[in-house]
Amino acid sequence: MELSAGKLLATLGGTRFPAPPIWLMRQAGRYLPEYRAVRAATRSFLDLCYTPDKAVEVTLQPIRRFGLDAAIIFSDILVIPDALGQKVWFEEGEGPRLEPLTDPAHFGQLSRARLIEHLAPVYRAIAMARAALPKETALLGFAGAPFTLACYMIEGAGSRDFAKVKLWAYRHPDSFGLLIDLLVEAIVDHLAYQVEAGADAVQLFDSWAGILPEEQLFSWSLEPMVRIAHALKARHPKVPVIAFPRAVGPAALMYRRPDAFAALSIDTGLGAHWAAQELQPHICVQGNLDPVMLVAGGPALKGEARRILDKLAPGPFIFNLGHGVLQQTPPEHVAELVETVRQWTPSLA
Repeated sequence: MELSAGKLLATLGGTRFPAPPIWLMRQAGRYLPEYRAVRAATRSFLDLCYTPDKAVEVTLQPIRRFGLDAAIIFSDILVIPDALGQKVWFEEGEGPRLEPLTDPAHFGQLSRARLIEHLAPVYRAIAMARAALPKETALLGFAGAPFTLACYMIEGAGSRDFAKVKLWAYRHPDSFGLLIDLLVEAIVDHLAYQVEAGADAVQLFDSWAGILPEEQLFSWSLEPMVRIAHALKARHPKVPVIAFPRAVGPAALMYRRPDAFAALSIDTGLGAHWAAQELQPHICVQGNLDPVMLVAGGPALKGEARRILDKLAPGPFIFNLGHGVLQQTPPEHVAELVETVRQWTPSLA
């Protein structure tokens, strides 16, 4: 892949660099004062997601500040349930809320018919952001994976144990499978339209995959994600897909699927040395600095970043966090991290 395509895309395509590319999950958000100013002038969080000029502005803010190797479009994974017809809203300070699905009959209220029209503002924002970004900066689209979306759709919010969704899946696997199938189709459409609007690569977030036992992890997380990646590649053969099955531990081995994924994003629960030995020979790795370390800053941040780089940067690697940037993160610590990654050189030890 040509260097002009950008460092991140080139890395996904197999090119190695002396120092790896870097971007951060939730890099556009509440830790930035300029984001808070835009949010304060917007009625609701979903309005911000669906207002293209504002979504583009907050997408570009961390690129202007830090010169990261990729921007990720400002949106939310729950725009898909919203577009399917489920009521979605965000409580300030408490997070997402949905009118929960409590019976298989409720599935009949969900439809893909209006998905593309409803999410058109997201695609407009992507086109605008791609036009505004430097050519060398990749633009990422994204979606929640089917199991994580099903968790929110059935629970109606986040949960400590996700007992409702697990009981539904265990007791009524046929109806749960129908929901997963609907979400697979909706996600493929959503990602394909993001690519057509200008996204250079996409990431699938399976934030709650780690609550599943191994057999169900394969059925409800991995297999649907592979189906999405294959279907997307059938429509857009060159688009790289990054998979992020959070908190699955050593079961991450199942996700070493270069036929489906260009990279595997790992959380802080997986050791960098283990990932270098078990994952990198098969797939590009992305991760996995503890977001709290980014809050701490200083010698602790630099030391941990360099440790991760020493373990993973010799192989195919994209520097990122093990989860998203925390609200209390000082912006100057992000700048410190970017400088540390950019200046890293392999240890002689």
